[in-house]
Amino acid sequence: MRRYQLGRFSVSRIGLGAMQLPGPGVFGPPRDRGEALAVLRRAVDLGVDHIDTAQYYGPDVANELIREALYPYPSTLALVSKVGARRDGSGGWLAYDEPDQLRRGIEDNLRSLGAGQLAAVNLRIMDGAKPGQRFDDQLAAMIQARGEGLIGGVGLSNITREHLLHALEHTSLACVQNPLNLADRASMPVLTECNSRGIAFVPFFPLGSGFTRANPVLGNEQVIRIAGRLGRTPAQVALAWILGLAPNVLVIPGTSSVRHLEENLAAADIPLDQDAQQQLAAAAP
Repeated sequence: MRRYQLGRFSVSRIGLGAMQLPGPGVFGPPRDRGEALAVLRRAVDLGVDHIDTAQYYGPDVANELIREALYPYPSTLALVSKVGARRDGSGGWLAYDEPDQLRRGIEDNLRSLGAGQLAAVNLRIMDGAKPGQRFDDQLAAMIQARGEGLIGGVGLSNITREHLLHALEHTSLACVQNPLNLADRASMPVLTECNSRGIAFVPFFPLGSGFTRANPVLGNEQVIRIAGRLGRTPAQVALAWILGLAPNVLVIPGTSSVRHLEENLAAADIPLDQDAQQQLAAAAP
């Protein structure tokens, strides 16, 4: 399956994450503005119709790059963002998740992107708290924004299976965005639940975190060995593995390089043989 439903959009299973477009630490302007714009335009030229972003990437930088590169947006392009955080003056990540702050976050995304509606917006859980009244109030703000037409679908990010089941008692969900990759499989129960319910699952850090010195995915010996045998890059093998987990997986690898973008998109055409699948299944540290 090459496509999956994301709210009202049917999207390709490999999209683009905008997190790497701003400067180091997802803060400030890009190292190469021209290349960042070229990545976005090339992505759409190659059929990418799902771009994941956030107003606090930069802040504002990723959204403004998307607007400069792609506005007016193709009608088939699903722009997805997230709310629940903000940046301080030095680039630190802070919670911004009271109901009124979530609403302002949605409006800030619409303003910086120049969009009338977003395909979906993810409520990012920052504190790890279990579902309760606060979570219900946050959900209510998201549901209200959808009812007013600001967002096409409600999503959740950084959640547990308990959050997911609790939220589904109150509303339908367009997507869930959690960390998941070859080395970090803690969100597999959430993926399984989403798959059984027809909800798109969007793994972030599908190639490992960009904030760690050693990458346990791209540096994994099995990944490197299989990539060499198949004549592919480790990133392509890691993406092919995660796409093979379930048909509802939509990956959004980020990059600031057109060359890496093209390599990532080519992962859609990589068949992993049985030996490779078994080796990768056992490759987690």
